[in-house]
Amino acid sequence: MFFWHPHPTFDFWHHHSRDKHHDPPPPSATPSEAEPYEVSLEPKENPQELPLVRRWLAVMCISSASICVTCASSMVRRVSVPRAWDACSTRLPPRLMRALRHARDVSRWPLRQAAFVEMPVARQFHVSKEVAILGVSLFVLGLGLGPLVAGPMSETYGRNAVYRLSFSLFFACMFPVAFAPNISVYLIFRFISGYCGAAFLSVAGGSVSDMFSNAQVATPMAVYTICPFLGPELGPILSGFINQHLRWRWTFYILIIWSFVQAVALIIVVPETYIPVILKMKAKRLRETTGDPNWYASMEKEHASLMRTLLANCYKPFYFLLSDHMALLLNLWDSLILGILYLTFQAFPIVFEEKHGFNLQSTGLTFLGIATGMLVGLCTMPYWNRKYRRYQETHGRDPGAEFRLLMGQVGGVLVPLALLWFALSTFRSVHWIVPVLASVPFGTGTYFIFTSSFTYIVVAYRPIAASALASNTTMRTSFAAAFPLFAGQMCRALGTVGAMLLLAGLTITMAPLPYVHHIIQRPPSSTCTTTTTTIITTTATATTIST
Repeated sequence: MFFWHPHPTFDFWHHHSRDKHHDPPPPSATPSEAEPYEVSLEPKENPQELPLVRRWLAVMCISSASICVTCASSMVRRVSVPRAWDACSTRLPPRLMRALRHARDVSRWPLRQAAFVEMPVARQFHVSKEVAILGVSLFVLGLGLGPLVAGPMSETYGRNAVYRLSFSLFFACMFPVAFAPNISVYLIFRFISGYCGAAFLSVAGGSVSDMFSNAQVATPMAVYTICPFLGPELGPILSGFINQHLRWRWTFYILIIWSFVQAVALIIVVPETYIPVILKMKAKRLRETTGDPNWYASMEKEHASLMRTLLANCYKPFYFLLSDHMALLLNLWDSLILGILYLTFQAFPIVFEEKHGFNLQSTGLTFLGIATGMLVGLCTMPYWNRKYRRYQETHGRDPGAEFRLLMGQVGGVLVPLALLWFALSTFRSVHWIVPVLASVPFGTGTYFIFTSSFTYIVVAYRPIAASALASNTTMRTSFAAAFPLFAGQMCRALGTVGAMLLLAGLTITMAPLPYVHHIIQRPPSSTCTTTTTTIITTTATATTIST
């Protein structure tokens, strides 16, 4: 049965136990209910009480890690294949070479149409272009499946343990890809590296929600949200410059260096933020310093093996999708938008290389339009924060989670309008700057949609934020993995105009979603936390039964 209720924010201080030596029990608790040896969280131990600079430094470190991982998904799209006249430049006489260059200026696109495909990989491993594209799809598929384990595991063993293990494995898996002797090794480790790096698409949102209150979480969540979507746009730009003059393997050599620096920064900068794990570490410290074995944290009462805990916790993201109607629709909306975003890696070369004669580096720079649009969206955050504060001052309370979908209402209008604009400007006779300008509102609308969806999920499902984001990540990256496989064929069969108009029509059908939710929202009631409470209770029961 689906539930469609607004979800009030969750109070960590009421969720975790307190003992009589520290904070007083909540008003609903009686003295007999207070366990004298169950550790509680002191205010100074709360991640939200860390110095603001320390919290923002952690957010920036986590966000840059997500850029590194998602950038790796699209950098291989820019591996170049030498143009016909460049490949022959070392073997042809200078006079004939000048004639070829003149012919290139007269009829440019036939000599450049292969510049954007994964031909160096295909040629070296003697496979088709479609098989080479699987390197992107498998990486993105790994990004989608990884959160099913990383999200729930972070709620069992803490954020830091997942971050360090995840990024260390991501760093290690870059080596087999960079030095792959055959296509099998290349594809297998592309999938594994995506799987290992997936923690930063789900767990990181939980860390941001741990460190900031509901009144403060919007801006840091906005910064984190933009990073996984700037990564795919930066990938073509960076690899366009790398692979214009170097071999395709240099893409992964540079990723190895980048991921090593990032892994060191994660170990040094990012603190543990998940409160149950902080309490567990505190109980362990007290047992060691006092010699009293009676001290314990509430999560230590749960006795289950690693495998049984993992299987039980992997149930949460799927149950989350099936138990809340609004979350399912938001995930579907995000999935469509991310699929379109990854489709642009095939559409842009057709528009700018084949129709306007751009070279590899110039085509990569056209993705700055989408990136600029996302940054414009980020710059509007002070406006949305003022609206939030104005609501607090007017009504004397925090707005519900549905307030976070206001940005989605704007994004739902911008995305289809931008796709319509782009579709009608892809003709050869239209100046190239017009489709680039059309991509700017697309980037802004994409940012608004993802930011509103992520913030809504984090605020509404704070106790299971990582698992909730894991369900979102799994669904949308599955779309992103599939779209590149048919994007080129769709653009050539329907034309760029027909393909973009089709996608614009699909986004129009999803645009009313945040408006409809505001219209039918109900006042807060005790049933609003049904989904969160049921998921926590069901998972605990499943763990107990499996034990």
